[in-house]
Amino acid sequence: ELGKELTADYAGKDPIIVGVLKGVVVFYADMIREIKTHCEMDFMWISSYAGTNSTGKMEVKRDIASDIKGRHVLILEDIYDTGNSLDFTYRHLLAREPASLKICTLLDKPERRECDISPDYVGFVIPNAFVLGYGLDYDGYFRNLPYVGVKE
Repeated sequence: ELGKELTADYAGKDPIIVGVLKGVVVFYADMIREIKTHCEMDFMWISSYAGTNSTGKMEVKRDIASDIKGRHVLILEDIYDTGNSLDFTYRHLLAREPASLKICTLLDKPERRECDISPDYVGFVIPNAFVLGYGLDYDGYFRNLPYVGVKE
């Protein structure tokens, strides 16, 4: 469903799809195949987690390689939790003057929101629980689970 919506919204716009590593890898691989219009791929790696908690300190471990000035950019994210990482990523990319900058997240956890930024596309809204699998991790593990589960 998201792929069809993104295909329609980005038809003829030659977007750059930016994945926020590492958690987005599985969702990104599935989603990019569902976007049926010409697009480019790029990735950022931002970290702010230690165990199950966000530290609040953003660290860019890998920046995008693309020049996005004047380009349509779509950020793909695995989960929108507190919003701190996504807000940081959004502002970081917005400073490079893209023609448009939108956000697509697989999972949205609105109960934990600390930022005003809102995703433009949402796969699923989930309750306030720590989830893992399908790219999401706990201290670097469980990303390879073929489903999203709740850590107890």
